[in-house]
Amino acid sequence: MSIGVSGSWGVGKSSLIKLIRKDLEGHERTYLFVEFNAWLYQGYDDAKASLMEVIARELTQHAKQTSTALDKMQGLITRINWLRVARLSAGSAAALAVGLPPIGLIGEVFGAGKALSDGEITEKDIMGAESVADDAANVGKGIIKPAKPLSPPKEIEAIRSGFEDALDEMDVTLVVLIDDLDRCLPETAISTLEAVRLFLFLKNTAFVIAADNKMIRHAVSKHFEGIDDKLVTNYFDKLIQIPIAMPKLGTQDIRAYLSLLYIDASTLTDENKEKLRLRICEQLAQTWNGGRVDRSFIRSQEEELGITVPPELVIQLDMVERLAPLMSADTAIEANPRLIKRFMNAISIRKAIGSAQGIDLNESVLTKMLLLERCGSPQAFAAIAQSSASEENGHPKILAEMEKKLAQGKDPSLSEEFSSEFFRKWVTSEPPLGNTDLRPTLFVSREHAPLLLSGEQMTTAGVELLDALLAQPDMASEVQGRLNELSAEDLSLMMDKVLDVARKETSWGVPKILSACIALGRADVNLGSRLASFLAARPPQTIEPSIIQRIKDESWVDIPFDAWAVADVSPPVKSAITKARA
Repeated sequence: MSIGVSGSWGVGKSSLIKLIRKDLEGHERTYLFVEFNAWLYQGYDDAKASLMEVIARELTQHAKQTSTALDKMQGLITRINWLRVARLSAGSAAALAVGLPPIGLIGEVFGAGKALSDGEITEKDIMGAESVADDAANVGKGIIKPAKPLSPPKEIEAIRSGFEDALDEMDVTLVVLIDDLDRCLPETAISTLEAVRLFLFLKNTAFVIAADNKMIRHAVSKHFEGIDDKLVTNYFDKLIQIPIAMPKLGTQDIRAYLSLLYIDASTLTDENKEKLRLRICEQLAQTWNGGRVDRSFIRSQEEELGITVPPELVIQLDMVERLAPLMSADTAIEANPRLIKRFMNAISIRKAIGSAQGIDLNESVLTKMLLLERCGSPQAFAAIAQSSASEENGHPKILAEMEKKLAQGKDPSLSEEFSSEFFRKWVTSEPPLGNTDLRPTLFVSREHAPLLLSGEQMTTAGVELLDALLAQPDMASEVQGRLNELSAEDLSLMMDKVLDVARKETSWGVPKILSACIALGRADVNLGSRLASFLAARPPQTIEPSIIQRIKDESWVDIPFDAWAVADVSPPVKSAITKARA
């Protein structure tokens, strides 16, 4: 059996796989579970061989515990190793011959002879891998010495029969849970699916594959170039017997999920949290019949369940009523559980930042502003932030005027950045913010937009260009001429804000924000030196070869190059620096 759990990133595929396993573990039948994440093997090993090895390893462990089918498992191990040697000979000989490490060298060479026998890589194994490079024509020779000539078709059929016989003798059902397949590069995704195909239709086997169908279709199209859409669809359909599509959350589901997140973080006891969770789930099953999951329903359970909802949780449940409709599928949060959870985590982080700074944050105000930051236009958020920062009391005059007109039923004649349907709903939602000091909230939101208080105000031209750089940093070259006309003060403040964003990058190849940094460095020689020092201080493991070509012609390039040349950066980076300086 093969089951496909499909849906976009963050909709709950991994959670469903865990629920399936938990349910099966309660059955009388013995299930042997193998969890395989192809993404973790990507770039280090052949996904097809890795999946077979992981399955074989689990079966071997079970065979040792039950003293059954050990001889069959040893035969399977030998055959899997032979297939690995065959791939090594065909795929890596050329690279080894010229001294280059092929992808997954250690996984290929070591896996061919030792991986399934002792499970540990030793210095001796690595030396053995190096010796293979001395004679590419004989690569793999001696790792496995079969008693008779072998051929891939026969070995594959023998592997299928061997697995089936071993499962039958052990009297178990093999359940392989494959997750994160849609995160893989096309080659890895297809290799994993080909391995699944090897095991399909064997007795006592089941595969549960979690993946975004769109990503898999892309991988198939990329791998089998030139095939039409119908064949792309057929490829995956033939692998999946039972398709399960994860549904989008509706407003009631979002209310329930937000409520449960707040309940889970509340001061209620674990026992009372679980009571409320069960009741909310029961009520969700009745939403098709008019049942509602809201604050009133949760409060109505207090007496029956013998619990008291804390006052702070009551306030949070009020917020849920306002948040749920604004987190629907037509916003940036897209009714996506993971994005909703990240939104709630962001609130918690910013509250913690405020607490550390001694700032008393209003959670309702913080939540509403974060919602605008995530789902509204960047220009709208920046305009409101600037309006708040420019007033002595921190009240956003621009927002106060909108709220007043909308409350009077008048059309506020909103400019383009405020004209979306989401923004109109946001403005009229509680609490009103026009007469609220937003500076505390903006202070803990600085990773998104600059907080330009009195004393560090930019010119209007500077603010406009900063907004443009933050919104589309990869287009910075288009505004280079306008940047060159700004004052040194404007440019320095802009570099402050751009580097705040750049610090969050975890990989320094050519991230989009680098273009904005370079443009500012070209506009002011002092900022170029500042950028150079910033890059030189990045963790060595985050530097990628592609950045060398991007910055090699900049006047300040010697600063990061000198630092990286002696740092623990990768050999390809050092090689790229040497070539750039030649």
